[in-house]
Amino acid sequence: MSIQVKAATVAEKADHQIEDSQASYVGSEICAGCHQAESKKWQGSHHDMAMRHAKPDAVKGDFDNVEFGFNNEINKFFRKGDAYWVNIKGADGKFSDYQIKYTFGVYPLQQYMVEFDDGRIQLIPYAWDDREASQGGQRWFHLYPEFTDSRDEFFWTNTGQNWNYMCADCHSTNVKKNFDLATNTYNTTFSEINVGCEACHGPASEHLNFVKNSEDKSQGFNRNLSKPVNQWVKRAGKNTLFPEEIVPTQQLLVCAQCHSRHVQISDNNHVDGNAFGERYMLSLINSNQYHADGQIYDEVFVFGSFVQSKMSQNGVACTNCHDPHSNELIIPKEALCLQCHTATTYAATSHHQHQENSEGAQCVNCHMPETTYMQVDERRDHAWHVPRSDLAEKLGTPDTCLNCHSEKDSSWSASLLKSWYPDSPTQSQEHFAPVFSAIDNGYLQASQALSHVAQNKANTPIIRASALERMSPLSDKNSLIAIARGARDPNEFVRLGAARGADSIALNERWRILAPLLKDKVLSVRVEAAYSLLLLWPQLTDEQKELMQPALDEYISVQEFNNDRGFSHNNIGTVYANQGLWEKAETAFKTSIRLEPNFAQAYVNLSETYRRSNQDEAKSIAVLNQGKNAAYNNAQIPYSLGLSYLRKGQTNDAIDNLKLATQRAPNNGQYHYVLGLMLEKVDVNEAQRSLSKAYQVSQNPRHLYALCDMQVKYAKNRAPKCIEQLSEVAPPEVVEQLKVQLSNANK
Repeated sequence: MSIQVKAATVAEKADHQIEDSQASYVGSEICAGCHQAESKKWQGSHHDMAMRHAKPDAVKGDFDNVEFGFNNEINKFFRKGDAYWVNIKGADGKFSDYQIKYTFGVYPLQQYMVEFDDGRIQLIPYAWDDREASQGGQRWFHLYPEFTDSRDEFFWTNTGQNWNYMCADCHSTNVKKNFDLATNTYNTTFSEINVGCEACHGPASEHLNFVKNSEDKSQGFNRNLSKPVNQWVKRAGKNTLFPEEIVPTQQLLVCAQCHSRHVQISDNNHVDGNAFGERYMLSLINSNQYHADGQIYDEVFVFGSFVQSKMSQNGVACTNCHDPHSNELIIPKEALCLQCHTATTYAATSHHQHQENSEGAQCVNCHMPETTYMQVDERRDHAWHVPRSDLAEKLGTPDTCLNCHSEKDSSWSASLLKSWYPDSPTQSQEHFAPVFSAIDNGYLQASQALSHVAQNKANTPIIRASALERMSPLSDKNSLIAIARGARDPNEFVRLGAARGADSIALNERWRILAPLLKDKVLSVRVEAAYSLLLLWPQLTDEQKELMQPALDEYISVQEFNNDRGFSHNNIGTVYANQGLWEKAETAFKTSIRLEPNFAQAYVNLSETYRRSNQDEAKSIAVLNQGKNAAYNNAQIPYSLGLSYLRKGQTNDAIDNLKLATQRAPNNGQYHYVLGLMLEKVDVNEAQRSLSKAYQVSQNPRHLYALCDMQVKYAKNRAPKCIEQLSEVAPPEVVEQLKVQLSNANK
């Protein structure tokens, strides 16, 4: 059937009136009247084409009654008069006609959006490859072939492909989400459908008022978008130019509002406040989005990479390389780096070690390797890492050299780099990558090294912040000192990392360290500190609770700002659960499930709410069984369900669900460990296999100890070898105890 859409759901309201009391948006057409050169550059740019109405001047895809096969099913792309339509499978499993209302992006691919009656705008799963046919383009393709189940978050009608929350703030100007929780509908508005002049410069009405009476056409804006460095100078004995002076500007704050991986937490003006965290919660350098050495892994949109770089720390800004209006490079890429890096040194064979004018001789191919996202979109890493094949060989991080020399390995490239640059301090300098890798793989003994990374001012603030964030499972003296110092750091990201990393610190110390952050000048820091302390709410004094309440209220406000998403209500429920307000917690978790039936954590937390409030275990089991199907690929739900059945004495049901958990998360050692313990009374051999698997994937000595202990009881011939292996990772007294037990068992 054909879905009918409301044309007025998304209102394009460019306010052309000039208001004296408060700056308002006037629209890019007004700006173009005076700024013709800039406007001409902007027209047709990625910003201009970020989002457009689905009209011939915007649509790149072939809608000429084209059929595209996927999973042995036919999808159709066609037109009805001036409108563009698709016939694709919806959430009900049936093929229906949907009108394309908007285009999204322009090159190397273009996406398309459908608008529903409830105000939701969703991106269809098929995109148009706009590259040349000779490059494999000019075709339709499925963007997310792994997400074809309607229960997947990234199925096209679900939240992962929702424009109102996921995309709007960066692809349009002055977006107001306007979600109504009571009716579960949107009435999202924007001033301009695309990224217009005022998305970067701010509302222009005050500027118009000013230039009416002044020859100076630059006044009337609060933002300083200039470059931080006006003059670069040569220093004796150096082959790179240095800033004569760095005068902080707001350019990076403006670019980062879209070119970063973040969650929006408010509508506050982070630019005027000179604090990114006043409006956004930044993702730091974590293992889900970056490799251990800081190279990009998931799509992170530049900022997190850029602020790792020496260039960022030395005053280089986006417009040193990119024209802010056309988005193009200001000069050919071969010459960009040579603006500051002396050509006689860095454009020479003695430096790049490749044939002149070859691909290998270009700076970007070694220092800005590309990662392909969305199947065809190649994006360069903006951290300008120096290739470290030695780290790639040890840690499995990407080896830039192998992008071209794919037939080789990192042992080859590491040896070659060492021979080329025998005196290079970079190739031998201490790097945070081995420490991050160790912690990310559960080797918590690296805490002292992690503390050093966090406190080493030679590391950029985002790396120090990311080291602090990784201290979350640690509670030793090293992490305590590092977090305490990080909480007092002048950089907002370092303080944010300290707030995130304090989860395992004991109450008194955690309060002492984080309490000052409850009044931090940056919103993101205040709410992270409040959340960390919330976990200790039952232990806080009345005075401490009173001091904490304003920041906790802000934390709840941040969640309410995103009240169209399940995670926000789950977070609110967590606040109430920690405060023992069980009915409010239950309501919040149920709201989370209603909004996002595939959001697994809400089911787990609701079941825990029933358990902790001493309600019948059957209620926990019922909600977890509901979630097991809705979040069909989540492992935590069957794991929790297994524990619930165990508490009810239903051993077989418990084992079945724990097995399902290990199937859904085969690399989770804890799941295999608990399954092994439960199998002991049912099948000892299978129990040992589970415990062996637990240690194999986790390298947790506790898991190996459980296996050895079980073998002492039931498989005495295997126990000596297990105990010998345990002796390499466990305290001597623990090993000796097992040896005594085995000796007694053999008598």
